[in-house]
Amino acid sequence: MPSQLPPEAPALVLAAPGDASGVAAKLAAMVRVDNPQIEVCLAGLGEDAKELTSALEAAARARPADGAAAIVVPLLTGPHPVADRLIAKAVAESGVNVTVTASLGPHPLLAEALHIRLADKGLARADRMRLLNISSPVDAVILATTGGESAAVEAQPTAVLLASRLTLPVLVASLDGAPAVADAARRLRDIGAQRIALSPCLIGPEADPALAASVAAEIGAECADPLGAHGLIADLAARAYGSVLAED
Repeated sequence: MPSQLPPEAPALVLAAPGDASGVAAKLAAMVRVDNPQIEVCLAGLGEDAKELTSALEAAARARPADGAAAIVVPLLTGPHPVADRLIAKAVAESGVNVTVTASLGPHPLLAEALHIRLADKGLARADRMRLLNISSPVDAVILATTGGESAAVEAQPTAVLLASRLTLPVLVASLDGAPAVADAARRLRDIGAQRIALSPCLIGPEADPALAASVAAEIGAECADPLGAHGLIADLAARAYGSVLAED
């Protein structure tokens, strides 16, 4: 990321499922603090994405007509049909010259953040301890996504990265579609895993806060917290913006 940007550089617009509060607001604040050279805006998608449309129009008014007004970074770890549709709708209705990045995963930093959240709950060895000869608190992990089957498919590389960090089996399952979490738990128990942890591959706003914990309880597993306002997620959002700038 360049340390300085011209005044006409596109705004970084973070598009968050739901409203622009809570975890999304904390992440936006973190991106601003770490990247003061970027104009950072946050727009909640709500049910109609009008807030995002307004943010894009405002960004365009502050910039030359022939330049890019904004780079939209979805605060999502993978594809999400509802959010993706709302973002496309807002971009079309605004008529503004913008680029929409892919979601924040898969990425090694995402796997690292997931590892940290597991360790926070005592469900994985902390990073500094994982190379020592200390037994793992669990036998396997289910990486839980939302967004249906496409999101689960996209999360496979993240699962591989997380499995490498944990040196444990990691299967992907969907909280709102296939493959089901119960099926993943059955497969893991069939290979001898008794202690299973559920790792929500979620930032937070894209799902009911209680959903992951409820599903984990149904399969007799413990559950890590969602990724939330983690510094690595803020870093990924800024990197997504910087990658688009580097392509121009």
